[in-house]
Amino acid sequence: MSAPVTLRQRTLRGQAAALWIAGAVLALIALAAVAPGLLATHDPLLTDVRATLQPPSAAHWFGTDQSGRDVYSRVIYGAGRSVGIGLLATGLALVVGVIAGSLSAVAPRRADAAAMRIVDVLLAFPEFLVALLVVAVLGPGPVNVAVAVTIAAVPVYIRLARAQTRTLAATEHVEAARIIGVPTAVVHVRHVLPGVLGAVSVLATIGIGTSILAAAGLSFLGLGPTEPTAEWGLMLSAGRNLLLQAPWVAVFPGLAITATVVSVSVIGRILRARAEERDA
Repeated sequence: MSAPVTLRQRTLRGQAAALWIAGAVLALIALAAVAPGLLATHDPLLTDVRATLQPPSAAHWFGTDQSGRDVYSRVIYGAGRSVGIGLLATGLALVVGVIAGSLSAVAPRRADAAAMRIVDVLLAFPEFLVALLVVAVLGPGPVNVAVAVTIAAVPVYIRLARAQTRTLAATEHVEAARIIGVPTAVVHVRHVLPGVLGAVSVLATIGIGTSILAAAGLSFLGLGPTEPTAEWGLMLSAGRNLLLQAPWVAVFPGLAITATVVSVSVIGRILRARAEERDA
């Protein structure tokens, strides 16, 4: 007789299946972002007044919008901008957060306390609200949206990088390296920074989904790219008044955002759970 399947084994199998599904979705979205011409069936900017608001069909898989443009092709081409802004913002926030958090951990007590109070103030507000305030100051546009999302995401990485730096700096092998005379900067780069990057990178995986959602939200409010750009948040905004007449105009961009954010979050949360198990 075969041994009974334990709860641990069931959990691992479920995580593996979730990783495969989420990975497949993200692979498709990555292909759309990198090479949209391979998947698109029409020019995303081509208008046709004779084909406005047509429902999904063999000719237009996701239907057409109020200008007669192919919604499917616009969703495909919108992946590059929507995902690109999220990746750029998360990457910048990761770099800035690791540098600022590491410096704060080794800074004098007063400087560290002042920096952490600023971080605490920013963390007291939702990321989207912080990004919205930054865009209100900088002005609309895709570049300013990326900057705003980056600024909103940075405090979380600073806090985690600071905590990890302090924890790793107190470990035995780091103390041993200092005792034998290894310069502090070398100790930090070789023994502390890799561990900090590992911990923050897991958080960044989840943060990508949050950044994509925030960027799409700002575009939905008209603060990002402008027409006729193919971008998911902008497409969702353009179709919000057509939900009863032509729901496909807003539904498919919304599904693209949802699929991307959920897939990234699933992978990030599983990676974080496994990292916590290793550290336990």
